[in-house]
Amino acid sequence: MRDVAIIGVGMTKWGEIWEKSLRQMFVETAYEAIADAGIEKLDGMYVGSMSPGLFVGQEHIGALLADYLGQKNMPAGRVESACASGGLAVKCAFLDIASGNSNIILAGGVEKMTDVSGDGATYALATAADQEYEVFHGATFPGLYAMMARRHMHEFGTTRRQLSHVAVKNHENGSKNPLAQYPFKVTLEGVESSTMIADPLTILDCSPITDGAAAVILADMETAKKVARNNPLVKIIGIGHASDSIALHDRPSLSGLEATRLAGERAYKMSGKTPEDINVAEFHDCFTIAEIIVLEELGFCPKGKGGEFTEACNTHIGGKIPVNTSGGLKSKGHPVGATGVAQVIEITKQLRGECGDRQVEGAKVGLTQNMGGTGASSIVHIMEVL
Repeated sequence: MRDVAIIGVGMTKWGEIWEKSLRQMFVETAYEAIADAGIEKLDGMYVGSMSPGLFVGQEHIGALLADYLGQKNMPAGRVESACASGGLAVKCAFLDIASGNSNIILAGGVEKMTDVSGDGATYALATAADQEYEVFHGATFPGLYAMMARRHMHEFGTTRRQLSHVAVKNHENGSKNPLAQYPFKVTLEGVESSTMIADPLTILDCSPITDGAAAVILADMETAKKVARNNPLVKIIGIGHASDSIALHDRPSLSGLEATRLAGERAYKMSGKTPEDINVAEFHDCFTIAEIIVLEELGFCPKGKGGEFTEACNTHIGGKIPVNTSGGLKSKGHPVGATGVAQVIEITKQLRGECGDRQVEGAKVGLTQNMGGTGASSIVHIMEVL
């Protein structure tokens, strides 16, 4: 396979974007990535989007977005893996280039989630769970992750306060990210006294409903070196992808994420790296308990010790492994199809040294972990600056 580098990134402000349509958000973001890369033409495009048909009534968005981007007639398509759709778009772009089929590909993600009611958004998101055995009986994602949190607490002694530390840290990081949906700080007490959603998870344990888009430009290494301007080249050195039973009741444990563990093992093997080599990471913190479990499954701390590891500030900027320097899904936002791409953008900018007040000093190797539903699909990317 050919080596593949990230040569351009683009992301616009996330939040409740009433004044822009799905296509407008995506095109603005894609143009930003194209300008960052210093190119004019693409060989193809993959767009991650979980449920555009349910959120805005629009399917067939690959052709739509290529047309509005001024790249009509190029190969373009939408990919879907629930909340891991963005990560899947990056993987598909990587493979297209690594195989020799294409030289320059845009991997993007977009979701317009606030054009429907809260009930409508809940319905759309619930399609990532098991409809017959979970959703039909009233399960929601806060409820499912609350069960995972309670089981983790029961098995390992994880505390309510340790969950709060995840939210406080990620909002601290997000307060330094001008593109974040909720760029404000929160306190431990504020998290715990906020509205209860599904015991033990309060509203400040949960990622928000978000409109947003993100885009990265990938190229083969020969092309990347030709078009590179002042940007350091960031090489994708490892990818891992795995799936699991979609319903929690079919899994051997509620306190683990097997697909994440397997995806991590595959990415480490491909890259030749270990958890000790990773300088900065972006995790899929759709709920605070998710970040704690992912820490364990990716080998950054022993099983059951994620809460303690977090409470000891190991995941802060300046700690052993800074996690979610962007603010994560919790503070930056979670437009489900775009999240995995935005994670790659944050790591790319960290490795380039472009993150300002939230920069991890000396970062050379970074990791992203994106997952769908309650972890029924998971994708891990490992990147290194050249």
